[in-house]
Amino acid sequence: MSFIEIKRVISLLRKIQFEKIVSYSLIALVSLAASLILVMENGNIRAAFAFVIVLAVVLITFFRVDWGFYIFFGMVLLFDQFGIPGFDPITYNVHYFWNLKQIPYIPHFSAGVMNPLELQLLLLFISWFMAVSSRRRNKVQGVYNWGIALIFLTAVAASLAYGMKNGGEFLRALWEVRAFFYLGFVFFLVPQIIQTKEQIRILLWIAIFMMTIKAIQGILRYVSQGFSFGIYTCLTNHEDPVFMNVLFIFLIGLILYNQKNRQRTAMLWLLVPMLLGYMAGQRRAAVAGFIVSLGAFFVLLPGEKRRMLLKAMVPILGLFVVYSAVFWNDSGRLGLPVQMIKSGIFDTSKSESGERYDSNLYRVEEDYDLAVTIRHSALKGIGFGNKYEQPLILPPIPFPLRDWIPHNEILWVMVKMGVIGFFVFALFMDMVVFKGVTVFHEIDDPYLKAVCAAVIIAVINQMVVSYFDLQLTFYRNMIFLGTLAGFLPTISAVGKQGKKDVVTINQRPIEEAVAGDPRSMR
Repeated sequence: MSFIEIKRVISLLRKIQFEKIVSYSLIALVSLAASLILVMENGNIRAAFAFVIVLAVVLITFFRVDWGFYIFFGMVLLFDQFGIPGFDPITYNVHYFWNLKQIPYIPHFSAGVMNPLELQLLLLFISWFMAVSSRRRNKVQGVYNWGIALIFLTAVAASLAYGMKNGGEFLRALWEVRAFFYLGFVFFLVPQIIQTKEQIRILLWIAIFMMTIKAIQGILRYVSQGFSFGIYTCLTNHEDPVFMNVLFIFLIGLILYNQKNRQRTAMLWLLVPMLLGYMAGQRRAAVAGFIVSLGAFFVLLPGEKRRMLLKAMVPILGLFVVYSAVFWNDSGRLGLPVQMIKSGIFDTSKSESGERYDSNLYRVEEDYDLAVTIRHSALKGIGFGNKYEQPLILPPIPFPLRDWIPHNEILWVMVKMGVIGFFVFALFMDMVVFKGVTVFHEIDDPYLKAVCAAVIIAVINQMVVSYFDLQLTFYRNMIFLGTLAGFLPTISAVGKQGKKDVVTINQRPIEEAVAGDPRSMR
């Protein structure tokens, strides 16, 4: 063995020894810190465990910011912003969306007005900024429609300030606008972190896995109630069926573009439990969103793919028509899906629809109140933090922000931000769809086409659902939507690069022939 080789071996051993020392020291420090927390908090194991998890997330995020974003996205989809009365799952008791001062298992401090989600977003930004500054990651990717996005966020901030000026309640206003700022932040951040096809694929795996868990939660609750809904109107979070809509469209896209990959296989195997979980959600707004989304997807597709989809849908639609005719007046388990659609489209009696009749009536009265408020404050709106008018006094419901946030959150935007703010909001959403359609037709990669279609549908689906239900103010919805919208620059860059490579390969023989290369004449 030469002297140089011996020197390399010694250097490698020193490196291994150093890594061991660092690892053991870190383990010792974490153990010591967790033990101190146990002593100071009188044996609070949850607080000590939370500390270890937080430290692990911080270290992983600084080591690989994209891994940190995978964890963030998974936590947003897994944990519940709102609980379902009667159930006490760990996915809610983590209190990931609560302000720090409200979380019962960590030391209380009155200044803890941020929540773990916001701290994780800040961590991601700092980690990305440090990576760019240290040239570990020096590619800053452009953000589509960034000017319109900034104008929209500025309009939200202006409406917040206007609402405070007119006597609005700041805490109520914070509940109203937080989700919009999450949407904007993630919309700008995702293109800087997620820049490869593989990273997009991983995030979609996370979405599939987490929505499967949420579907299984709903199924288990249905079983625990004796294969019925019991006293409950829904057994999953309101948002979960909305996310599933996008995954269903993504699956259809993979099938149409003949992508026989693991994600398609996994979703086909998981389709039955996911559909059962979808039904456990009992969200008529999600059903409406899927119907409109499927129609929009049909229009988006080129002629050949459109015919393929139509050919597959005709027998399915025929079976559904027969099923609907048989169970049109059946309110039992088998008739549940058609009753959801029936009560959402037609004016049914209270005896036919039960609680859905009261829900429909409540929404009609609520929309009237919103229309009156818009008429009185059409240009600027009333600003965030202020109650909308109630010429028709609404019956009480178990929602503390009822007088600030209505079910119809499309009209709510106009109520709070006026015609000007609503125009900016609609322009931002429309531009995301427009850019998505442009990218969809520019790229040839079949997998990325399916992803791009899912992005476009996610926006349309969200707008439809938000017309009927509380969705624009839900944190999970806006982060999910912002993440998917943030895919577009990466889809475009990767798709165009792949297209360029194909063109280069195809053109090579021609170029060689022009140059007189005899190999091209064989």
